[in-house]
Amino acid sequence: MSLTYSNLSKRPHVFQRMTGVDVAEFQEIVNRVRPLWELSVESVKKSAGRWSALKTFEDKVMALLIYYRTYITHEFIGHLFGLHNSNVCRLFKKLEPLMGKRLAIKKDRTLTPEVVLKLLADVTEQPVQRPVKSHKRKKTYSGKKRRHTQKVEMIMQDNGKIISVSHSHGGRKHDFRIRKEETPLPMNAEKYVDLGYQGLQKITSKVTLPFKRKKGQGLTREQKQHNRKLASFRMKIEHKFREIKIFKIMAETYRNFGKKHHLRFNIIAGIVNMKHGF
Repeated sequence: MSLTYSNLSKRPHVFQRMTGVDVAEFQEIVNRVRPLWELSVESVKKSAGRWSALKTFEDKVMALLIYYRTYITHEFIGHLFGLHNSNVCRLFKKLEPLMGKRLAIKKDRTLTPEVVLKLLADVTEQPVQRPVKSHKRKKTYSGKKRRHTQKVEMIMQDNGKIISVSHSHGGRKHDFRIRKEETPLPMNAEKYVDLGYQGLQKITSKVTLPFKRKKGQGLTREQKQHNRKLASFRMKIEHKFREIKIFKIMAETYRNFGKKHHLRFNIIAGIVNMKHGF
């Protein structure tokens, strides 16, 4: 018997473990995306033939979330839901852009120092498969991780709301360079960053960095206290990355084409925001 929403939703604990969201959060996602699905031309059957094994829209969304949560192959997903892997691929190709329109982080151009007082910025790295072409290998090789990766910068408020997600960049690119290529942050907002952003204080104001120990010299007691206090405060953004990486598609070695990585990271960041009421 194939997996269905009506069966799995009767076991809320298992449902949350398999999809990354609880039943109420799942229903909110469905309610947001369903109108777009119903308006989509692709959702209307144009010719005679066999109907999909996924009878309801809930089953379709659940299949995508299980894929994000577990990052199993399309063949595995197809076996769970009674589909061929090519049908799984076509379903995700239709559904993901609609999910992005309703869930992805939207750039808020109204952000002002009065609205945003404290911002935390950080970059996360995710392993990727070794590119075949040499110029792509050079762009994605991270000297820090000593493997091929891609980076995404995330900006969040101190209340936990994610307000910005950058494009995906090759692991070779430095964190500070990524920041310079992305949309500038409000000048008067307080910005809390790590040592990967050294130099940011020269191009904008109100930047809080940890002290770096110089060669042959130690940090003073006050400097160590400052670093501990800053690290404790910035732990909020590390916890937020953990929430995103509960979805294994953002934690394990990324096997898909890089073009969709930004969209998928955005969708999952939007789901995390939704779970916290933002």
